[in-house]
Amino acid sequence: MSAALGARGLRARIVLGFAVGTLLVSVVLVSVTFLLARSYLLDQREAFVLRQAFADANVLNMHLSTAGTEVGDALGDLIPSGGADVVVSSEGSWFSSTLDVGARDVPAELQEVVDSGSVATVRVDTAEGPRLVVGVPLPSAGAAFYEVAPLSELEQVLHTLAAVLGAGALAATAAGAAFGGWASRRAVQPLEQVAGAATRIAGGDLATRLAETDDPDLVAIVASFNSMVDALAARIERDARFVGDVSHELRSPLTTLVTSVEVLSARRHELSPRAQQALGMVESELGRFRRTLDDLLQLARLDGAAELDRTRAVSLSALVREVLLRCRISEEHLLVDPDADTTVEGDKTSLERAVRNLLENAAQHGDGVREVRVEHRDAAVLVTVDDAGAGVAPEDRERIFERFARGPRAARRSSSGAGLGLAIVAETAARHGGAAWCCDAPSGGARFAFSLPRSEP
Repeated sequence: MSAALGARGLRARIVLGFAVGTLLVSVVLVSVTFLLARSYLLDQREAFVLRQAFADANVLNMHLSTAGTEVGDALGDLIPSGGADVVVSSEGSWFSSTLDVGARDVPAELQEVVDSGSVATVRVDTAEGPRLVVGVPLPSAGAAFYEVAPLSELEQVLHTLAAVLGAGALAATAAGAAFGGWASRRAVQPLEQVAGAATRIAGGDLATRLAETDDPDLVAIVASFNSMVDALAARIERDARFVGDVSHELRSPLTTLVTSVEVLSARRHELSPRAQQALGMVESELGRFRRTLDDLLQLARLDGAAELDRTRAVSLSALVREVLLRCRISEEHLLVDPDADTTVEGDKTSLERAVRNLLENAAQHGDGVREVRVEHRDAAVLVTVDDAGAGVAPEDRERIFERFARGPRAARRSSSGAGLGLAIVAETAARHGGAAWCCDAPSGGARFAFSLPRSEP
């Protein structure tokens, strides 16, 4: 039971709590009300029948006090009040006012009490319904008077009362559930606002803040959340500025080093074989260093920009074709549906960098590009790059999109990058409202892809 409740949402638990609480209270109130009403009505009915029985017994006793009056004649002249029937026991004989009742309707225990000289009442259940039997001794006439009063009308009243109270309990439960739904919405609404704001912040909208509130219970939460977002935005901006500043500062000495190495490379033939080998290693590391700086600058740009320029329409098929040309990759690898609309709204420079990173990743770590595809799926444009490598293990397919994460194959190569290329792809796709992922290519190897929302015509 606890596990089932734990699986429900907070709003469902609040509604269920209100409904169950209201039902329990209603059941208690209905039960107490019905028992009290039943006891009161039965007592009132019993007192009324008892008074009638005494009156009818006095009338019969007066008739029997007249000399020569037989019990049957006196009983024939008696008209019981309230629709009751009368049974009289006299000298071992039984007389009744109607054929429907007789000695069989008088319980033996009631006869014993009345024969002892006491007045008594008893309720019995018969095929015709419940009845109340009142016994009154008539010692002067040597008889015992019994009046049998039906309780069917009272039973119908009690059944109607039970139905009304039950319906009231169900209505109260429904009202409690409805009030619980209203209360749950009011209680969960601040959480939904916080969740929505957190989602927008996670999507890169650092300008999101919770609206001010007059609720004293929420003032501290709203203020703390907004302060946390302010601190987070300041930290991200500070880190992005730091990375950008460091990268820019490193570009000047890097340019000097590259120029110096290019001068040495122009006179490579004058160097000894050992010096030429060292110069080649320096050129390789400088190239890797320059790519890392470019990646860091791009990440700093993505982190620091509150919103990318997504107002420009970009044809991804044309963009991919341009990038293939710049990377000197044959267009034979490109598959594009000429009738498909692959236009998106985005920052062209960032998208070019993302496509180039996928192509370079396939060339460096996937044994070359096997196929590049641009297609239109529903409301998104999909760009996929299939390589000819051994693929990516399932447990590494999410990790390789993290910053400075490299696959096992890249980690063994000293000339590989710093693990920022795929992170830039993921960041660019996310900032454009899309996503990036990795899976197995149908023809073998790995497939790296990202999707962006298609612009409306």
